[in-house]
Amino acid sequence: MSNVMSTPIPEGVLSVVMPVYNEERTIVEIVNMVLKRPEVGEMVIVDDASKDKSWEMLQTFADNPRVKLFKQELNCGKGAALIRGFKEVTLPYVIIQDADFEYDPDDYPTVLAPLVAGKADVVYGSRFMSAPGQVRYFKHEMGNKLLTFMSNWFSDIHLSDMETCYKAFRREVIQNLKLTSQRFGIEPEMTAKLARPRVLRIWEVPISYCPRRYDEGKKIGWRDGFAAFWHIFRFNCLTRKKNCSYKPWDSVL
Repeated sequence: MSNVMSTPIPEGVLSVVMPVYNEERTIVEIVNMVLKRPEVGEMVIVDDASKDKSWEMLQTFADNPRVKLFKQELNCGKGAALIRGFKEVTLPYVIIQDADFEYDPDDYPTVLAPLVAGKADVVYGSRFMSAPGQVRYFKHEMGNKLLTFMSNWFSDIHLSDMETCYKAFRREVIQNLKLTSQRFGIEPEMTAKLARPRVLRIWEVPISYCPRRYDEGKKIGWRDGFAAFWHIFRFNCLTRKKNCSYKPWDSVL
């Protein structure tokens, strides 16, 4: 594993998909942080009908050739923004980045290493694998761990952090998933449909994490947590295999 994690990451091989909703306080700085990373070749930013000045502030990057800006006219949710973004990426590897400071783009090399080394098709950056970081909210973390446990039970893969933002993929893998969830159900949906074929190599690596407070704009709440249980059951038990991907995986991998 140590050899894998020391794999050098080429420049410009990563597409970053960033959903945005009312992030005017952080959006310019986090985009600049992402663009400073040498492995980033393009950013696909999807504004999900923000009601604040997020879209106006994003125009700062309108002339940057590495940035693609898209705006949803109606607020449909994080899942809808991600699905739009995944369709637009063009580079070999893809990662999800939230528009705040909870996740650090300096972790990109760690998350990308198994993909670039040819050992993984999907990599989850886990907040719960002993990486140093700020003390978290106990109830929120226990809720995440309970959802991860339920997801593991139904999908029969052993993750430590199903709900993590930092999921990275080979581009052809994420673009072959049939994703439908409009809101935060996108997390259990992705995991269920990645686990279903039993042919994808899924890795986990430790990442840093600095949770923001609810008064700083944290959007996921207890209603989304309860909905996630339904999504876990739905996508693992009620979804037909043919509705998980567009093409047979043996024609993609």
